[in-house]
Amino acid sequence: MNTAAVIPQSRYLSCEGREIHFMDWAPAPGVPESTPVVAWHGLARTGRDMDPLAAYLSALGHRVICPDTIGRGLSEWSPTPEAEYCLDFYARIATALVDQLGLSSFHWVGTSMGGAIGMVCAAGPLQGHIQRLVLNDIGPKLADAAVERIRSYAGNPASFATVGELEQYFRTIYKPYGFLSDAQWKLLTESSTRRLPDGRVTPHYDPAMVMQFTHHPADYELWDAYDRIDIPVLCLRGAESDLLLADTAEAMRDRGPRALVVTIAGCGHAPALNVPEQLDLVQRFLVGVH
Repeated sequence: MNTAAVIPQSRYLSCEGREIHFMDWAPAPGVPESTPVVAWHGLARTGRDMDPLAAYLSALGHRVICPDTIGRGLSEWSPTPEAEYCLDFYARIATALVDQLGLSSFHWVGTSMGGAIGMVCAAGPLQGHIQRLVLNDIGPKLADAAVERIRSYAGNPASFATVGELEQYFRTIYKPYGFLSDAQWKLLTESSTRRLPDGRVTPHYDPAMVMQFTHHPADYELWDAYDRIDIPVLCLRGAESDLLLADTAEAMRDRGPRALVVTIAGCGHAPALNVPEQLDLVQRFLVGVH
């Protein structure tokens, strides 16, 4: 592997009339280029969560695009949240983004919501363009209790006096991610912090994004889309996940694209894709070595 560090570009494009931020990781120089990868984050997170995966894949010759979903990170917040915070609009943004970037053939790695967007795209507007799909602790059906847990904190984000306190909060609620180094926890915090008018700090997303669950209650009922997918699918399930239940993962093996399901020990929802075993597993799948 080329160990030279790839410095990603921070970029913005207008997609469906909304400014979308993304990190653009070029393939490492001197390495044969491989299929590009779109890496999409989870519900209340940002594209910077994909830094470890993007650094790993770019060193192996992949261009990696890591967007911030509308309403998250540095992307624009929606002026019509009840209409735009939903998988259909996210898929339209994704389609506009890859079209503008000239990506006609690429892989998709999605954590949680990012995987749901990938399923919608692979079964619809980007069918024939996505070549391989990695679903990180997400399936066509979510456990109701987990959805309620997420709604309970995502719609009412906590605020703190200091960034250090916010980091401790993240370490608590994201403990199911598994191992993160101190430096990775610091990056996770600093890349998803915004300061409120009163000077306190809070997670960097629009609280209205939780409207997805009230205005689009069937958004994550995706068996119809899943069954239309006709490309190789890898499903990573955190062994203690409360969102992707074991019986759902088993059903994913037996229908539609018949996913390769791998259980990740020591994680719940969702594996952070930041340790060698997880990174190697994803990369081997993307190049067709199972």
